[in-house]
Amino acid sequence: MSVSIDRARQFVYANGLLWEQALFSYLFDGGSIERLHSCLLNYKNADGGWGHGLEHDIKCPDSHPLALEFLLNINRDTGVPITPLLEGTVEWVERNREADGSLRDPESLMKYPLAPWWSGGGQSKPDSITGNLIRLGICSDELKASTAQWASDHLNVTQIEENEWLFMAYHAFDYYVNTPATPEHAQHREAAIANIVACASKAEPKQYSSYFSFAAAPDSPVAQATPPELVNKFLDHLASSQREDGGWDDEHGLKHWQAYMTTVVLNTLRNYGRL
Repeated sequence: MSVSIDRARQFVYANGLLWEQALFSYLFDGGSIERLHSCLLNYKNADGGWGHGLEHDIKCPDSHPLALEFLLNINRDTGVPITPLLEGTVEWVERNREADGSLRDPESLMKYPLAPWWSGGGQSKPDSITGNLIRLGICSDELKASTAQWASDHLNVTQIEENEWLFMAYHAFDYYVNTPATPEHAQHREAAIANIVACASKAEPKQYSSYFSFAAAPDSPVAQATPPELVNKFLDHLASSQREDGGWDDEHGLKHWQAYMTTVVLNTLRNYGRL
């Protein structure tokens, strides 16, 4: 069965949140970026941070790092512009750091529904957020410096190479691929890309979509470092695994992630000329 944008649209509009519908509309139906931005701004707080369940697994309305991390990942995964939404956000990150450069979650986090894998207190790692803010050209020198110190303690080459879960490679990828190419960072960047390729070579089919978080287009550094036959195997799987209802599974089979996953997979297939 060939890939169907029409069936994907039916799935996203039947199951997705308003911002997910607006994202699909913007990417595939000529929808308004202003409308998408308006939808996303409902998740922003007056302090410049983000919350309200934007990242589906933590429903706390107060600003917390994971919500911002996910917003930045939407931009990374789809290319949709978000910089106009980030006024005051860098300042929020600066105010919510611990002395070691890690990020602080609000005390209210545990008062609201959250997935069990976040019951330890939420996301505190600054690497992805800082890396993506650098990529967008809006990261402050102060935040760069504190995250560099954190990364020297928590994200060295050995720690990067020890990662065995393809999805979790985003920590090193988002940070070191976007930091200035100093000799030291070049070594970390090469290790991050090599770890992604190594994890991808052992990935199960349900994990194939995660690869394209790091290789959104054929000319990306990760795609260029990956054997073409492996990339094509992943693309063949994605192109053949659209369900009858129009959606795609996420890695964990969680339906609340599948509207977003469907949009990302469809966008990936288009980027690689498979639509």
